[in-house]
Amino acid sequence: MGYELIQTSDGSYTLYSEQFDQNFHSTKAGALNEALIKHVVPALTYHSNKYELNILDICFGIGYNTLATLYYAKKNNLNIKFNIYSPEFDLELLNSLKDFQYPKEFDEYKDIINQLSTKLSYKDENLNIEIFNGDAREYIKTLNNIDIVYQDAFSSDVNKSLWTKEYFKDIAKTLNNDAIITTYSIATPVRLSMWENGIEIYEYKKGDTDRSTIGLNKKNIDPKYKYIDMVLKQQRNKTATALVD
Repeated sequence: MGYELIQTSDGSYTLYSEQFDQNFHSTKAGALNEALIKHVVPALTYHSNKYELNILDICFGIGYNTLATLYYAKKNNLNIKFNIYSPEFDLELLNSLKDFQYPKEFDEYKDIINQLSTKLSYKDENLNIEIFNGDAREYIKTLNNIDIVYQDAFSSDVNKSLWTKEYFKDIAKTLNNDAIITTYSIATPVRLSMWENGIEIYEYKKGDTDRSTIGLNKKNIDPKYKYIDMVLKQQRNKTATALVD
Protein backbone atom coordinates (compact mmCIF):
# COMPACT_ATOMS: atom_id res chain seq x y z
CA MET A 1 0.00 0.00 0.00
CA GLY A 2 1.34 3.41 -0.92
CA TYR A 3 2.24 6.07 1.62
CA GLU A 4 3.92 9.46 1.38
CA LEU A 5 5.78 11.13 4.25
CA ILE A 6 4.28 14.53 5.12
CA GLN A 7 5.61 17.12 7.57
CA THR A 8 2.93 18.82 9.67
CA SER A 9 2.76 22.28 11.23
CA ASP A 10 4.25 21.27 14.60
CA GLY A 11 7.28 19.74 12.88
CA SER A 12 6.18 16.13 13.39
CA TYR A 13 5.63 13.83 10.43
CA THR A 14 2.58 11.92 9.30
CA LEU A 15 1.71 9.80 6.26
CA TYR A 16 -0.58 10.30 3.30
CA SER A 17 -2.48 7.13 2.36
CA GLU A 18 -2.98 6.55 -1.36
CA GLN A 19 -5.63 3.92 -0.63
CA PHE A 20 -7.83 6.30 1.37
CA ASP A 21 -6.62 9.54 -0.24
CA GLN A 22 -6.22 11.07 3.23
CA ASN A 23 -3.47 12.03 5.63
CA PHE A 24 -3.24 10.14 8.91
CA HIS A 25 -3.29 13.49 10.75
CA SER A 26 -4.25 17.10 10.20
CA THR A 27 -1.26 18.92 8.72
CA LYS A 28 -2.71 22.17 10.11
CA ALA A 29 -2.99 20.91 13.70
CA GLY A 30 0.22 18.87 13.61
CA ALA A 31 0.43 15.10 14.08
CA LEU A 32 1.72 15.12 17.66
CA ASN A 33 -0.38 18.12 18.67
CA GLU A 34 -3.55 16.53 17.29
CA ALA A 35 -2.93 13.24 19.10
CA LEU A 36 -2.43 15.07 22.38
CA ILE A 37 -5.19 17.67 22.21
CA LYS A 38 -7.97 15.68 20.52
CA HIS A 39 -7.38 12.35 22.23
CA VAL A 40 -4.83 12.00 25.02
CA VAL A 41 -5.39 15.17 27.05
CA PRO A 42 -9.21 14.97 27.28
CA ALA A 43 -9.14 11.23 27.93
CA LEU A 44 -6.48 11.21 30.64
CA THR A 45 -7.87 14.37 32.24
CA TYR A 46 -11.30 12.76 32.41
CA HIS A 47 -9.81 9.69 34.10
CA SER A 48 -7.43 11.61 36.37
CA ASN A 49 -8.46 9.54 39.40
CA LYS A 50 -7.56 6.13 37.93
CA TYR A 51 -4.31 4.20 38.28
CA GLU A 52 -4.96 1.64 35.55
CA LEU A 53 -6.62 2.29 32.20
CA ASN A 54 -7.75 0.02 29.37
CA ILE A 55 -7.50 1.86 26.06
CA LEU A 56 -8.85 0.87 22.64
CA ASP A 57 -6.90 2.72 19.94
CA ILE A 58 -8.82 2.62 16.62
CA CYS A 59 -6.69 2.14 14.50
CA PHE A 60 -2.97 1.89 15.34
CA GLY A 61 -1.68 3.42 12.08
CA ILE A 62 1.72 4.92 12.90
CA GLY A 63 1.01 4.84 16.61
CA TYR A 64 0.81 8.50 17.57
CA ASN A 65 -2.12 8.14 19.96
CA THR A 66 -0.53 5.27 21.86
CA LEU A 67 2.92 6.88 22.00
CA ALA A 68 1.50 10.30 22.90
CA THR A 69 -0.33 8.63 25.79
CA LEU A 70 2.98 7.36 27.18
CA TYR A 71 4.68 10.70 26.57
CA TYR A 72 1.93 12.75 28.26
CA ALA A 73 1.74 10.43 31.26
CA LYS A 74 5.49 10.58 31.87
CA LYS A 75 5.71 14.33 31.27
CA ASN A 76 2.99 14.92 33.85
CA ASN A 77 4.22 12.30 36.34
CA LEU A 78 1.04 10.25 36.08
CA ASN A 79 1.33 6.92 37.87
CA ILE A 80 -0.91 4.89 35.56
CA LYS A 81 -0.67 1.39 34.19
CA PHE A 82 -1.82 1.25 30.58
CA ASN A 83 -3.34 -1.71 28.76
CA ILE A 84 -3.65 -0.63 25.13
CA TYR A 85 -5.45 -2.67 22.48
CA SER A 86 -5.29 -1.62 18.86
CA PRO A 87 -6.36 -3.17 15.54
CA GLU A 88 -4.45 -2.40 12.33
CA PHE A 89 -5.00 -4.18 9.02
CA ASP A 90 -1.76 -3.12 7.27
CA LEU A 91 1.03 -5.43 8.44
CA GLU A 92 3.54 -3.88 6.04
CA LEU A 93 2.93 -0.48 7.64
CA LEU A 94 3.41 -1.92 11.12
CA ASN A 95 6.67 -3.58 10.12
CA SER A 96 7.97 -0.23 8.81
CA LEU A 97 7.41 1.70 12.04
CA LYS A 98 10.90 0.94 13.39
CA ASP A 99 12.21 3.21 10.61
CA PHE A 100 9.58 5.96 10.82
CA GLN A 101 10.73 9.52 11.54
CA TYR A 102 9.02 10.12 14.88
CA PRO A 103 9.32 13.41 16.82
CA LYS A 104 12.05 13.71 19.45
CA GLU A 105 9.37 13.45 22.15
CA PHE A 106 9.18 9.73 21.32
CA ASP A 107 12.94 9.06 21.37
CA GLU A 108 12.79 7.21 24.68
CA TYR A 109 10.19 4.83 23.28
CA LYS A 110 12.39 3.45 20.48
CA ASP A 111 12.60 0.03 22.08
CA ILE A 112 8.81 -0.07 22.44
CA ILE A 113 8.40 1.03 18.81
CA ASN A 114 10.85 -1.64 17.60
CA GLN A 115 9.05 -4.39 19.49
CA LEU A 116 5.64 -3.25 18.26
CA SER A 117 6.98 -3.09 14.71
CA THR A 118 8.37 -6.62 14.78
CA LYS A 119 6.30 -8.50 17.38
CA LEU A 120 3.08 -6.41 17.42
CA SER A 121 3.19 -6.37 21.20
CA TYR A 122 5.06 -4.94 24.15
CA LYS A 123 4.81 -5.68 27.85
CA ASP A 124 6.43 -4.55 31.07
CA GLU A 125 5.15 -4.08 34.62
CA ASN A 126 3.34 -0.82 33.81
CA LEU A 127 2.50 -1.22 30.15
CA ASN A 128 0.82 -3.78 27.95
CA ILE A 129 0.29 -3.02 24.25
CA GLU A 130 -1.37 -5.48 21.87
CA ILE A 131 -1.75 -4.79 18.15
CA PHE A 132 -4.18 -7.00 16.29
CA ASN A 133 -3.40 -7.36 12.59
CA GLY A 134 -6.82 -7.91 11.08
CA ASP A 135 -10.43 -6.77 10.99
CA ALA A 136 -11.17 -4.12 13.62
CA ARG A 137 -14.88 -4.95 13.57
CA GLU A 138 -14.19 -8.53 14.63
CA TYR A 139 -11.45 -7.61 17.09
CA ILE A 140 -13.58 -5.26 19.18
CA LYS A 141 -16.06 -8.07 19.82
CA THR A 142 -13.35 -9.80 21.89
CA LEU A 143 -12.77 -6.85 24.25
CA ASN A 144 -14.40 -5.59 27.44
CA ASN A 145 -13.82 -3.20 30.37
CA ILE A 146 -12.58 -0.42 28.09
CA ASP A 147 -12.09 2.98 29.75
CA ILE A 148 -10.96 5.00 26.72
CA VAL A 149 -11.59 4.70 22.99
CA TYR A 150 -9.43 6.74 20.63
CA GLN A 151 -11.81 6.74 17.65
CA ASP A 152 -9.27 7.81 15.04
CA ALA A 153 -9.98 5.79 11.90
CA PHE A 154 -9.91 7.31 8.42
CA SER A 155 -13.03 9.42 7.89
CA SER A 156 -16.48 8.00 7.28
CA ASP A 157 -16.35 9.26 3.69
CA VAL A 158 -13.75 6.64 2.82
CA ASN A 159 -13.93 4.15 5.71
CA LYS A 160 -17.61 4.02 6.62
CA SER A 161 -17.52 0.61 8.35
CA LEU A 162 -15.71 2.06 11.38
CA TRP A 163 -18.31 4.78 11.96
CA THR A 164 -21.70 3.11 11.65
CA LYS A 165 -24.46 2.57 14.19
CA GLU A 166 -23.70 -1.16 14.17
CA TYR A 167 -20.00 -0.52 14.76
CA PHE A 168 -20.69 1.73 17.74
CA LYS A 169 -23.14 -0.87 19.09
CA ASP A 170 -20.19 -3.24 19.41
CA ILE A 171 -18.01 -0.45 20.83
CA ALA A 172 -20.66 0.34 23.45
CA LYS A 173 -20.62 -3.29 24.61
CA THR A 174 -16.90 -3.00 25.44
CA LEU A 175 -17.22 0.13 27.60
CA ASN A 176 -17.04 0.55 31.35
CA ASN A 177 -19.74 2.74 32.91
CA ASP A 178 -17.50 5.81 33.02
CA ALA A 179 -15.78 5.31 29.65
CA ILE A 180 -14.88 8.12 27.28
CA ILE A 181 -14.67 8.12 23.47
CA THR A 182 -12.54 10.76 21.74
CA THR A 183 -12.74 11.53 18.03
CA TYR A 184 -11.84 14.29 15.61
CA SER A 185 -15.13 13.85 13.75
CA ILE A 186 -17.91 16.36 14.40
CA ALA A 187 -20.19 15.04 11.63
CA THR A 188 -23.83 14.76 12.70
CA PRO A 189 -24.30 11.26 11.17
CA VAL A 190 -21.30 10.01 13.18
CA ARG A 191 -22.62 11.59 16.35
CA LEU A 192 -26.01 10.00 15.72
CA SER A 193 -24.34 6.61 15.25
CA MET A 194 -22.87 6.99 18.72
CA TRP A 195 -25.90 8.59 20.39
CA GLU A 196 -28.34 5.93 19.16
CA ASN A 197 -26.27 3.46 21.16
CA GLY A 198 -26.75 5.35 24.42
CA ILE A 199 -23.59 7.45 24.20
CA GLU A 200 -23.98 11.07 25.28
CA ILE A 201 -22.40 13.57 22.89
CA TYR A 202 -20.19 16.52 23.84
CA GLU A 203 -17.99 18.92 21.95
CA TYR A 204 -14.42 19.70 22.95
CA LYS A 205 -12.14 22.50 21.83
CA LYS A 206 -8.81 23.59 23.22
CA GLY A 207 -6.79 26.56 22.04
CA ASP A 208 -6.79 27.15 18.29
CA THR A 209 -7.42 23.52 17.33
CA ASP A 210 -10.55 22.44 15.49
CA ARG A 211 -13.57 21.22 17.40
CA SER A 212 -13.75 17.52 18.23
CA THR A 213 -16.29 15.14 19.73
CA ILE A 214 -16.37 13.47 23.13
CA GLY A 215 -18.68 10.53 23.80
CA LEU A 216 -19.53 9.60 27.38
CA ASN A 217 -21.53 6.77 28.90
CA LYS A 218 -23.20 9.20 31.29
CA LYS A 219 -24.20 12.85 31.58
CA ASN A 220 -21.35 15.18 32.54
CA ILE A 221 -21.52 18.81 33.60
CA ASP A 222 -17.81 19.53 33.25
CA PRO A 223 -17.53 23.02 31.70
CA LYS A 224 -14.71 21.77 29.43
CA TYR A 225 -17.34 19.89 27.47
CA LYS A 226 -20.20 21.46 25.54
CA TYR A 227 -23.27 19.22 25.65
CA ILE A 228 -24.77 18.48 22.25
CA ASP A 229 -28.53 17.91 22.36
CA MET A 230 -29.00 15.27 19.67
CA VAL A 231 -32.81 15.34 19.97
CA LEU A 232 -32.70 19.03 19.11
CA LYS A 233 -30.23 18.30 16.31
CA GLN A 234 -32.69 15.87 14.75
CA GLN A 235 -35.57 18.30 15.12
CA ARG A 236 -33.58 20.99 13.33
CA ASN A 237 -32.27 18.66 10.64
CA LYS A 238 -34.93 16.08 9.88
CA THR A 239 -32.87 14.52 7.07
CA ALA A 240 -29.95 13.70 9.37
CA THR A 241 -29.56 9.98 10.01
CA ALA A 242 -27.01 7.71 11.60
CA LEU A 243 -24.61 5.84 9.36
CA VAL A 244 -25.55 2.18 8.92
CA ASP A 245 -23.80 -0.86 7.52
